Amino acid sequence: MIDMKNISKSYQVGTEKLQVLSDICFSVEKGDFVAILGPSGSGKSTLMNIIGCMDKPDSGEYYLDGHAVHSYPDKKLAAFRNREIGFIFQRYQLIPKYSVLQNVIMPLLLRGVSRREAVRQSMEQIELLGLAERLAHKPSELSGGQQQRVAIARALVGDPAILLADEPTGALDSSTGKEVLQLFTKLNEMGNTIIMITHDLNVAAYAKRVVRIVDGRLYTNQEA
Repeated sequence: MIDMKNISKSYQVGTEKLQVLSDICFSVEKGDFVAILGPSGSGKSTLMNIIGCMDKPDSGEYYLDGHAVHSYPDKKLAAFRNREIGFIFQRYQLIPKYSVLQNVIMPLLLRGVSRREAVRQSMEQIELLGLAERLAHKPSELSGGQQQRVAIARALVGDPAILLADEPTGALDSSTGKEVLQLFTKLNEMGNTIIMITHDLNVAAYAKRVVRIVDGRLYTNQEA
């Protein structure tokens, strides 16, 4: 599913070169549930951006479902990202003026799916996540947990290869956060491949496998 080989990334900060990722090797199998655990400044956000095809490495190779995405030009990378990766963000990233249904169908419409088919696929995910009675509600009319469920439904439409969750419980209270993590477990049991970025060991514990990132280098739990 994912095969990263010797991924490195740096940024120019003034006259200094800041090395953010160093020689990352990382693999994920289809149906896996992996947590990438690390503190602020460890490089986990940069790694997430590369996994999510929002950024490209300076060096190394990244293969997703056999596609050499490290070599893709920006336009092709953006199209691939929209098709293959479902994003779940800490702050939901819902469009405030749109209803639940309008938020969920957006990725499909951007792919050129007909509105009728987009509604059909979106309703499947909305019903799966227990939001059918909130179909016409706007984000401001939903609880934090419900907003995150909308974000998860939006990530699931179109059957992406990977669900990529960035601190998915960071804006939730502990009880609601636990419900969302239990939902991730259920989605993984249904066959979804999930990569979760977190700084919280208790959140990471819900994953099948935990890797740690420290100062831009990746370690297994046994190595860390």
